[in-house]
Amino acid sequence: MLAVFAVSAGGVAAYAVWDSFSALGESSVELVGDSSLPPSIGEIEGGVNVLMVGSDSCEGQDIALFPRCANDDSAGERNDVTMLVHISDTPRRITVVSFPRDMLVPIPACPDGEGGEYSAMSSQPLNASYTYGGLACTALTIEELTGEEIHFAAAIRWTGVIDMSDAIGGVDVCVSGDISDAHTGLSLTAGTHTLQGVEALQFLRIRHGIGDGSDLGRISNQQQFMSSMVRKLKSDAVLASPEVLLRFATTAVGLTRRDPPQLVLSSQLANPTRMVQIAMAAKDVPYEDIVFVQYPTEYTSDYVNVLPLTDAADELFAALQANQPLNLTGEASQGSGVDVTGEAADPGDGADSGEAATPAPTESAVAEARVDLPAEIAGTTAAQVTCTRAEE
Repeated sequence: MLAVFAVSAGGVAAYAVWDSFSALGESSVELVGDSSLPPSIGEIEGGVNVLMVGSDSCEGQDIALFPRCANDDSAGERNDVTMLVHISDTPRRITVVSFPRDMLVPIPACPDGEGGEYSAMSSQPLNASYTYGGLACTALTIEELTGEEIHFAAAIRWTGVIDMSDAIGGVDVCVSGDISDAHTGLSLTAGTHTLQGVEALQFLRIRHGIGDGSDLGRISNQQQFMSSMVRKLKSDAVLASPEVLLRFATTAVGLTRRDPPQLVLSSQLANPTRMVQIAMAAKDVPYEDIVFVQYPTEYTSDYVNVLPLTDAADELFAALQANQPLNLTGEASQGSGVDVTGEAADPGDGADSGEAATPAPTESAVAEARVDLPAEIAGTTAAQVTCTRAEE
């Protein structure tokens, strides 16, 4: 989804592929409460929430790459990755909240796609929401949990991740020790690697052999990947390249046209005008104001699932609603998944992208005191370079 926004942030290149983007609407999903688009183009007004889902569907996947798809446990589709991207009103800030798949939450009554509803449930793992009612049901579940309205949503399947990471040209990641994981097939030596294609997907899915082996550690791993991708996409070398932007666009369109689609967008997001509006609001946010956090949780007594810590989460969402700059006081990971190893220079501060430097304070940071989030909320910013902790 970040890559799709990057296409729009390219401006001229985005308009050059306008006709291609119109095809995105063909497989879009209606969300409850969708409204019509405004006629003008420019930065989207006010704040916006975008739900991003990664599903575990075996439909349309290469069995050779995903042997589990040949097993009996491959039926159904779950939202094994669930992230809420909040882009604030002026001054613009971006906060990405990751929700553990095994967090026990209420699932509201959801449309069944045939004019009826699935019954509400008081407590189910979060990743069951997609099974019951698809993208619209996951959106409703996150709305009920957070109190935030979700304006747009997108879901991507495994092949979609592979193809989009190829279109990006690879993302740099770091691991502190050697990793060899039989569950995903990923093997990496200690150090920095540029991952794309199948390896990128394996890195995003891995949890055995890193951190404490939990889904919480995997979330931090995914946040390392996304933070590195943000830094790459914001660099002049990427966003100034019409060739790269066109490759993003054509890849995204191709994924929506697969049978079954490997990229599904809500109807309001499957529109080039709206994409440009969102991208123009997000593209100039400094690294220090791009924050990746984990929804705070605690383990159940049997350590099978996790429970939401709603008091701590309420402080996070209150700060987002008030558009206050955030200060992280907790660990980088709830699951011992990553360590902070340095800082990255923002392309806007005059230094070369990727060099170690301390970003200059933004005007918003100088004008407003940052709100200390509760220590139960783990996370990092795009200004922090992290490295995945290999399991000892």
